[in-house]
Amino acid sequence: MSASTYSVSAQTDALLTEIIDYVYGPPITSELAWDTARWCLMDSLGCAMMALKFPACTKLLGPVVPGASLNPGARVPGTSFSLEPVMAAFNIGAMVRWLDYNDTWLAAEWGHPSDNLGAILACADYQASHGQAELTVEAILDAMIRAHEIQGILAINNGFNRVGLDHVLLVRIASTAVAAKLLGCTRQQALNALSLAWIDGGALRTYRHAPSTGSRKSWAAGDATSRAVRLALIAKTGEMGYPLALSSPKWGFQDVLFRGQPVTLARPLESYVMEHVLFKISFPAEFHAQTAVEAALALHPQVAARLQEIERIEIETQEPGVRIIDKRGPLNNPADRDHCLQYMIAVPLIFGRLVAEDYEDSVANDPRIDALRAKMSVRENEAFSRDYYDLELRSIPNSIQVFFNDGTATERVEVHFPVGHRRRRAEGLPLMQQKYEAAIERHFSAAQAATLSRQFNDLAALRKMNVRQFLDQWVVQS
Repeated sequence: MSASTYSVSAQTDALLTEIIDYVYGPPITSELAWDTARWCLMDSLGCAMMALKFPACTKLLGPVVPGASLNPGARVPGTSFSLEPVMAAFNIGAMVRWLDYNDTWLAAEWGHPSDNLGAILACADYQASHGQAELTVEAILDAMIRAHEIQGILAINNGFNRVGLDHVLLVRIASTAVAAKLLGCTRQQALNALSLAWIDGGALRTYRHAPSTGSRKSWAAGDATSRAVRLALIAKTGEMGYPLALSSPKWGFQDVLFRGQPVTLARPLESYVMEHVLFKISFPAEFHAQTAVEAALALHPQVAARLQEIERIEIETQEPGVRIIDKRGPLNNPADRDHCLQYMIAVPLIFGRLVAEDYEDSVANDPRIDALRAKMSVRENEAFSRDYYDLELRSIPNSIQVFFNDGTATERVEVHFPVGHRRRRAEGLPLMQQKYEAAIERHFSAAQAATLSRQFNDLAALRKMNVRQFLDQWVVQS
């Protein structure tokens, strides 16, 4: 019996319809969203190039098994791989996310909307090489704005972490919706694909928390975005969907995995998330710690020569900072360290820096780091938490004060908005461009890096650029 022979209730969960109506809806008109999407694409690709320096990442790249791919048309930037779109999405998603350096969204749920770029680039390049040669980068930027919006608005008041589910659930949801459109699915096929994405449930957060923190948190988004492409391709064959995937009594997502709570949208789907997204510019660190690292760097000159004299270090943070990254005891690997608030403060206090290599054993074995961690106390500042959840402020505050054995102390350094915040965009953009250029200059020849640097200078020209031409410039010959 064919899939088309099956039928289910004619009713459809309103959330599914609202998401697909948005994806297939009117053009995005916000110039701020288009401009921010340009910088988001640039920054995400820069993060991906940085990840290629790390064997723990590169060992996962390529076809699912050696020799399985015969140039099917979805290129993996920075490599010579041309893969089918499901595995290409995994490759790109894992690279973008590997160093915890790509953009961020903070609300009841957290996440990294540029994680969706794995599906978007893979599907766009695949389609451009299979009958849609006219596809332009505008389609990539449009899909990014919409994927950011779906993931981010769902995150505002739905705390999937509260029930133990990882935020990459929302990557799969958002990526499925935009991948279906990019792959040429009908609206009904896209609805079917989205329902399948919700039925998949969600990965546990086990790999993000002590005592089990591990490297899966670096490829989980790649896994989610590749699954999204697979579900869109399945739906495109005419496979049926499940209109009550969320609300079906007893067996739907809400009853099985969300404690019977409805999954809701906090505001209409427009372009709010791309306009307000947070960029990680200065430090490859979990975002709730970004302002803490900035505060620690400000204190470094005062404490670096007095490490042995420190009595205690008092840290105040927001409620999510306490819940996610307040870690004591042994830290087993880089994935554990870049989600430890105390570690991310100790390193800049000692060395005056925090870079990706600082999470490796060669730095972590310095006994001064754990000695400082042992002297730190972390507590929630309720005012910080209120400002964090305020949709007008969207601050991520932290404060640090260092006390010495002789009774003296540093000033209390308090930072509310990281450099990547919209309120500091003018300050942050030149630094983000420096971050990007440093990444591509380390990976490509001088001539190729110069070409890639120019790609993002002119938004109008970028929007018109052919997808194949755009990604041609990212290929590395094997």
